[in-house]
Amino acid sequence: MKQLVKRAHNFNAGPSALPLAVLEKAQQELIDFRGTGMSVMELSHRSGAYEEVHNQAIALIKELLSIPEDYEVLFLQGGGSLQFSMIPMNFLKQEEKAGYIMTGSWSEKAFSEAKLFGNPYQVSSTKDSQYRRIPQLDELQYSPTDAYLHLTSNNTIYGTQWKEYPNTGDVPLIADMSSDILSKPFDVSQFALVYAGAQKNLGPSGVTVVIIRKDMIEKANPNIPTMLKYSTYSKNNSLYNTPPTFGIYMLGEVLGWIKGLGGINELTKRNEDKANLIYDAIDQSNSFFIGHAEVGSRSNMNITFRLKDEELEKKFLAEAKKEGFVGVNGHRSVGGCRASIYNSVPYESCKAFSDFMVLFQKENE
Repeated sequence: MKQLVKRAHNFNAGPSALPLAVLEKAQQELIDFRGTGMSVMELSHRSGAYEEVHNQAIALIKELLSIPEDYEVLFLQGGGSLQFSMIPMNFLKQEEKAGYIMTGSWSEKAFSEAKLFGNPYQVSSTKDSQYRRIPQLDELQYSPTDAYLHLTSNNTIYGTQWKEYPNTGDVPLIADMSSDILSKPFDVSQFALVYAGAQKNLGPSGVTVVIIRKDMIEKANPNIPTMLKYSTYSKNNSLYNTPPTFGIYMLGEVLGWIKGLGGINELTKRNEDKANLIYDAIDQSNSFFIGHAEVGSRSNMNITFRLKDEELEKKFLAEAKKEGFVGVNGHRSVGGCRASIYNSVPYESCKAFSDFMVLFQKENE
């Protein structure tokens, strides 16, 4: 008799929740992957069985995001953090400038890495408001001669998210979409390069997806180590060295799950409905709960808030943990509370958390 497992309400910021259906399928295939007599983790990355997995994952990303023909989809390692240095290493010459839009800790880290290679500058920053908002498009003052313009589409620590992206013309637009890729539609052709660690919306940790326009690959710096060139991955279908095969397998299964739901448009509606449950609990609390992000910049992926006093906040977090809500503590750098409700977090978990917030307020006012 199969033992029933009680699943946690997983609000971890990353690695984060995965669809139960995907986990169950991976469990079934773990020992004997599609009649090979081996686990997918044991397959050679040069084998036909793995190549099918690899190519299917690429095809699904292209399909779900309607990626144009003049773009490549690459699988790398090192997370978004390696991209912070790999991007300027490839595209920023010492004498050149690149613009960075500062909206939180991850854009700060990307900016810091770029300083090692060229002359990055801050196009705009909302740090003076504790990163409560995304800059307005008319605040972005950059040069048409910039090597590129970099932004972070969703800010996990502060709970803000871009609603509209700048049209940068001939200046290549680059985005770190690690925490909201595939959560809502966007026009890929507006970007020269998009990168995302998989561990929030796409799969387990260990895989980084890069969507890059082919002309960017061609003009990249050739005088850097082989494993730090985008061309290395492009020329070899991301199989130059051994890729994270199990992570790519899981990524492909998550993409298949998204397609089965109805694609990005369906996910967008689900994500909005989930976020509204928790934001309503905040907005209707008469400042018992205090949201961090300004309303027009609120993220549908990471909902950040405080309680009206520190002792009450500690009690809230302790009781939330006792009730099975995992990962609700805010980032260690800012404290407070955070519910990360990525694509795979079920509506039921968000409803349960919203109900818990309302009940906690009623019992502690």
